[in-house]
Amino acid sequence: MDKPHITLIGMGLIGSSIGHALKRVDLAAHITGYARSAETREKALNIGFVDSIADSLKGAVADADIVFLNVPVGMIAEIVRDMAPSLKPGAIVTDVGSVKKSVMDAVHEHLTENTTFVPAHPIAGTELSGPEAGFAELFDNRWCILTPDSETDKQAVQTISDLWRAMGSDVEIMDADHHDLVLAITSHVPHLIAFNIVGTAADLEAVTQSEVIKYSAGGFRDFTRIAASDPVMWRDVFMNNGEAVLEMLARFSEDLTSLQRAIRWKDGEALEKLFSRTRDIRRSIIEAGQDTDDVNFGRTESPHKTD
Repeated sequence: MDKPHITLIGMGLIGSSIGHALKRVDLAAHITGYARSAETREKALNIGFVDSIADSLKGAVADADIVFLNVPVGMIAEIVRDMAPSLKPGAIVTDVGSVKKSVMDAVHEHLTENTTFVPAHPIAGTELSGPEAGFAELFDNRWCILTPDSETDKQAVQTISDLWRAMGSDVEIMDADHHDLVLAITSHVPHLIAFNIVGTAADLEAVTQSEVIKYSAGGFRDFTRIAASDPVMWRDVFMNNGEAVLEMLARFSEDLTSLQRAIRWKDGEALEKLFSRTRDIRRSIIEAGQDTDDVNFGRTESPHKTD
């Protein structure tokens, strides 16, 4: 394929970062952007990560070779249903959602036979949102997981794989159900725990008039960073990956009970053994290049942070 005409549906953190990444290495002949909000469309055009803006969904996809769906997973079925008749033959549709099986089922229900859906999930992000939050380096050295099924056109999969690699990502092919289980423990449950801990602290602050917020230590501050993530996106994640999340929560609850028992009975050996294992996991993440051991995790106040 020559340089494709690419359309970005949704231009928040991920959509805008895709636009910047595409332009960084000149991967698209033309980039069209679309969002429901006229304010977002205007900002995107002014920032410059798109070449043109469409004021309708159908107009946005009419000439597109590749369509990126950068929207909460709960919106994907409706968008695909509305845009499917306007897609040109041979068009490739892909997404960026962190839930894959339910999205694949929803898309296949509406997509026409002469177009292809290649489900994808770039594992990158920050707690920031909006078209101003994006930057080209977001995907550098981060994994992008593709979850095609046996009927997905192999050339389309290769096209999307090559595109993500050109944008800086490492690419992995994975079964959709397995992806959803893996992400439940590595991303979804940790976010759920962060939302819950921050909510509990807020309740404690209100009830006791304590100084929970004022004297927050580093651990709590990191939880608040995660808990500041887009509430609509995360609502849809849990609505669409409930089975895997509940399975992982059950495992977590069992392990938490064991930890409670160790604390109650002052089992220092068990506590130290657990903490040593978890420190080793942290070291493995650093060695894999997925984070840094710099002070404060190498994070600054700059919006150009990866998660």
